[in-house]
Amino acid sequence: MFRLLRKKMQASPIHIPTVSNDTDWDFCFHLSQQAKVPAYQKRDELYYSSGSGESEEDIKAKEEKAVGYMALPKEKLAHSQKKITQLIKKKMNTQANKELIRCVMLSRIIFGEEHWKCAQALASLAYGYLTLRGLPAQAKKHAESAKNTLLTWKGSTASNKEKKEILEALVMLYYTLGVAWLLQNHGREAYFNLQKAERNMKELKELYKGGVRKLQVSEKDLTVALGRASLAIHRLNLALAYFEKAIDNVIAAKGDRTLDLVSLYEEIAQIEQLRRNHDQAIQYLEQAYSICVSLFTEVSPQTAEASALLAKAHAMSGEAQHRDAVEIYFIKSISAYQATLGPADYETLTTIEEFCKWLVQNGEKQEAYRLLKAALKSQVISYGDCSEKVAETFYNMGRICFAKGELRKAIQLLQKCLMIQIFLYGSEHSKSRDTKDLLTLLQRASNSSSRWRRETIPGRRNCICKGPEV
Repeated sequence: MFRLLRKKMQASPIHIPTVSNDTDWDFCFHLSQQAKVPAYQKRDELYYSSGSGESEEDIKAKEEKAVGYMALPKEKLAHSQKKITQLIKKKMNTQANKELIRCVMLSRIIFGEEHWKCAQALASLAYGYLTLRGLPAQAKKHAESAKNTLLTWKGSTASNKEKKEILEALVMLYYTLGVAWLLQNHGREAYFNLQKAERNMKELKELYKGGVRKLQVSEKDLTVALGRASLAIHRLNLALAYFEKAIDNVIAAKGDRTLDLVSLYEEIAQIEQLRRNHDQAIQYLEQAYSICVSLFTEVSPQTAEASALLAKAHAMSGEAQHRDAVEIYFIKSISAYQATLGPADYETLTTIEEFCKWLVQNGEKQEAYRLLKAALKSQVISYGDCSEKVAETFYNMGRICFAKGELRKAIQLLQKCLMIQIFLYGSEHSKSRDTKDLLTLLQRASNSSSRWRRETIPGRRNCICKGPEV
């Protein structure tokens, strides 16, 4: 009889589904372990070991392991959901995303693939791929797979509680799709999906009778995304309206000195610049600068960034009365970056380059050359002798010398630039060819100048030798 039983077991083996490289998943299917090892026995073992001089971290790890062995799928799902929040707080984004995947698989086991709860978990995973990992393609894929299920259940469910959760999931889903399309430079698709998110948000507000509890996607996030999508499709007035709404909402919720306003003021200033309303853009950037000074002091990277944007806004106006302001804010920005990030930092060097370009455009070539020469040593330290940044600086210094009529110096600087460019890109690259063309032009001009000097100098020498008649 024992042989017969063993033959039957061999003929129909028990199949335990697993997920590769994920041992926790094996335990979802080992429900028979509940009967073999009672829960109280596991607890007793845990408490017994805790009295043997083990640390709190060791005990916590054993408790988590015990949850893995003993828990039913619903308990594991609740445990994973709680763990996601903790991981996000610790900025452990990859691990948090893995827990979101686990939540999807557990939801399939508990509710089935066609249930709205499973689609809700997929929508959360899509949002995770977007916000935690910055992977728009994966985010779109999971959001699309959840969409039809959520829409079907939205139309058929009678429960208000369920409908609220489905609407929340749809807001998250359409927001994810919209921002994912926006990151892939598809403005129309982005705006289309974000409008759907806005409609579902409105419906959700009606169910909550005006006051919506804290959602994964806030109204501010959605409004800003709609503003960016409107900007992407060149609807500047609409983009402006969305950003104004977002600013009003933030001020109403957090006051007019909150950090949240800085990025909003900077983005709305960009829209005003595109509308050629430079004075209004400057006003918004002055508000951003004022908030940064009050929150971080005048010497901070945040204030340095706001100051650089303000300098560029004054420069974009093209008006003579703004020239002093451009210089003041660029110098403030460079000084703050040098004091906080150091003279060799990327932000410091980039701001110096932008200031030098403006100085050259406004006829202050000597000052621009001085600043670039001073920055060159820091660039070599940060990026190395043969780097793109160093090549760009040699190129800019060469052009300044050319503009000043210092041909020999310009040729030397451009030759150094060309050597680095050929090393980095090869001789046929457009940058190398452009520098070579300019260098050829300068060398011809230099040769012509030398011939002219040789022809004129003997005559001048004769005159000098003769001296004045007495």
